[in-house]
Amino acid sequence: MTNSTTNTATNTATNTVTNTAAATYPALAGRTAVVTGAASGMGAATARLLAANGAAVALLARREDRLKALADEIVEAGGRAVAVAVDVTDQASVDAAAARVRTELGRADLLVNNAGVMLPNPIEDGRIDEWARMIDTNVTGALRVIRAFTADLLAAAADGGAADLVDISSIGAHVTFPNYAVYGATKAALSHLSASLRTELGPRDVRVTNIEPGLTDTELGTHIDNAALSGELDGMFDALGPLAATDVADLIAYATSRPRHVNLRQLVVLPTRQA
Repeated sequence: MTNSTTNTATNTATNTVTNTAAATYPALAGRTAVVTGAASGMGAATARLLAANGAAVALLARREDRLKALADEIVEAGGRAVAVAVDVTDQASVDAAAARVRTELGRADLLVNNAGVMLPNPIEDGRIDEWARMIDTNVTGALRVIRAFTADLLAAAADGGAADLVDISSIGAHVTFPNYAVYGATKAALSHLSASLRTELGPRDVRVTNIEPGLTDTELGTHIDNAALSGELDGMFDALGPLAATDVADLIAYATSRPRHVNLRQLVVLPTRQA
């Protein structure tokens, strides 16, 4: 169970307050980043931190109103950002978003594949609607975005610059939880995809980083329509204490600001109390 909470008050605070104690990463200055799922949670926190360190940031998600508010916030703070509404389950939408990013910000050299959904339920419930949505967003959606920006990353690397693909997976990729089978399967697919793409892109100097967070305070838990499972998740938050979205954002910024020849390929981050 990753990247989720029903604590909307905490989530709102995480999404609207810049972490002034965050480390600085001067190597990110001048880069052009694309962040999917940027309307809230880890995506929004990552966009803020990258922009605060001098990267131009394209904010991609479905909720355009939130994206525009975040873009305005970043610009008012002296950064550069553009809000681009996109549906990662629609290739035409993704391609149009990529074209707009190139027009407004230029070639991307940092892609954070963060968009995702978590919809747990017992397998015997046969929720094909949820299975299809998770697969199309968490796996095929990530592939659509990769398809749209791989040429940019390869060109940036060929020109001698840093180029990064960061996939946000979950500890659910390798730790099993009852009633989260399909969600875990989608994240396992994403982690395996990252490992495989490293063999293709690494020799061409594009770094691929797979990040698997544990219990993290974002809004994904609000999507759960099973009251019992939602309550169990709340209990875990009370017992363990989650990571903040800014903690994961800081890890992304750290990984992508390393020297060009250094690839942090696989990162697992957990709250200290989570086994």
